[in-house]
Amino acid sequence: MLQSPPRFEDDHLGEETSLLPEDDATRNPTPLPKLQIAVIISVWFAESIISNSISPYLNQLVKELPIVGGDERKVGYYTGIIVSAHFAAEAVTVLHWNRLSDHIGRKPVLLLCLIGVIVSVIVFGLSRSFWALVLSRALHGALKGYGGVVKSMTAELTDETNVARGFSMLLMSYSLGDAIGPFIGGILSRPQDRWPSVFYHSFWAQYPYSLPCFVTAACGCASFTANVIYLKETVNCGLLTGLRPPSLETSSDAAGEEPASILHAVPPKGLEKPPPLSSILTRPVLISITSYSILALLCMASIALAPLVWSTSIELGGLGLSPSSIGLWMSGYGCMNGIVQYALSPRLISRFGPRAVFLTSVSICALIYALFPFENLALRYAFGGSGVAERLLITLQISLFCVAQMGFSAVYMYISSAVSNKRLLGATYGLAQMVAAIQCMAGPAAADWLFAFSLTNNVLGGNFAYVILVGLVGVGLCVSAQLPRNMWTHRSN
Repeated sequence: MLQSPPRFEDDHLGEETSLLPEDDATRNPTPLPKLQIAVIISVWFAESIISNSISPYLNQLVKELPIVGGDERKVGYYTGIIVSAHFAAEAVTVLHWNRLSDHIGRKPVLLLCLIGVIVSVIVFGLSRSFWALVLSRALHGALKGYGGVVKSMTAELTDETNVARGFSMLLMSYSLGDAIGPFIGGILSRPQDRWPSVFYHSFWAQYPYSLPCFVTAACGCASFTANVIYLKETVNCGLLTGLRPPSLETSSDAAGEEPASILHAVPPKGLEKPPPLSSILTRPVLISITSYSILALLCMASIALAPLVWSTSIELGGLGLSPSSIGLWMSGYGCMNGIVQYALSPRLISRFGPRAVFLTSVSICALIYALFPFENLALRYAFGGSGVAERLLITLQISLFCVAQMGFSAVYMYISSAVSNKRLLGATYGLAQMVAAIQCMAGPAAADWLFAFSLTNNVLGGNFAYVILVGLVGVGLCVSAQLPRNMWTHRSN
């Protein structure tokens, strides 16, 4: 017999109080509803492939545009605008998409947004001017409202015993996209140059970067089909009775799985619509979202810098790598990151706590930035002979990327536990995604702009950007130190 879930208030117990009661802390983890988790993470997997497939060739694409005027040092300015347009549009719209999912359900919002993203990537592949690229990326960001929806559904399908595993699987799927997306972008860009006997039609010369966009759009179509057929709604949008939605009653049984805990999926009894949006602005929510946005800023700045620095000529402080080489390195990072997020992240969080993992992730970003100039020095002076030292440093750097990404599993747990009323879970993740999108917009743009500014003005030998970014890590540590040792807890009535 299902029991009504506990009600929550806005006031919290002590921040150091253990999240779980003694009898829950030692119980075996609840089995995850595998089919539902699988179709949900397929959306995040497709999104990762689509978003990351452009990274190996974006700088080369911009370099070929008339707006650059043949000056390689200006590429960072324009790539920053393209990337920022995506996150600016996401910041404006994502809260509304997630708030809408609280009212009409998660599934229709997720499917509608997925269709829009598929269309946007096709438009990107057929764009031939700078502003067309900007608009297509903005369209992608405006319709990427499923970011918070996917995280909300993951929280609704898990409980305190398996939430870390659920979010680690979500990050693992994105990491696999990190591996496959750059590989697709690097290998399939300019196919007429690589396979002239197959791609001999003039279309491929006119649109040399369209093939990877078509392939990644097909991945999005596959995810859309799977979600149409198999995804079950996790929000009861009718008269709420305190019981779980009918779709959840049958989803795990049909798949032959153990039902997951529904604590997150069940709204308080008698509530007919989500509470006002202002009710989510509690101290735990604000601290958790601010910490999330800081990590997003630092990670996006480092990931945006990597292909830019690697593609820049050696004389200007880069590594002079080709799009295919960058794609292979980024794919290697994605493979490594998938293993780390799935195998290590939940174990480390369980062993050391989410705050220790999160603060470590923020600190690691300083080392990532510091490695960029050393990679150039290693290649310029051939330490170790024929680029051996350079490859070792890149390997170390992408390993640190993986460590930094573990902080997202921890902070998603903080956001989920900070919500006192689970009917506001979608809106809370929407707000988190909006703030993170603003930071992701500022991060790549500021990093690319600082890199270009450092080169064109020879500030600190072209290393001024790295000094500023390392300083931001210190600011992030000061803010994130306010997180509790364990997850947020609420005082029940």
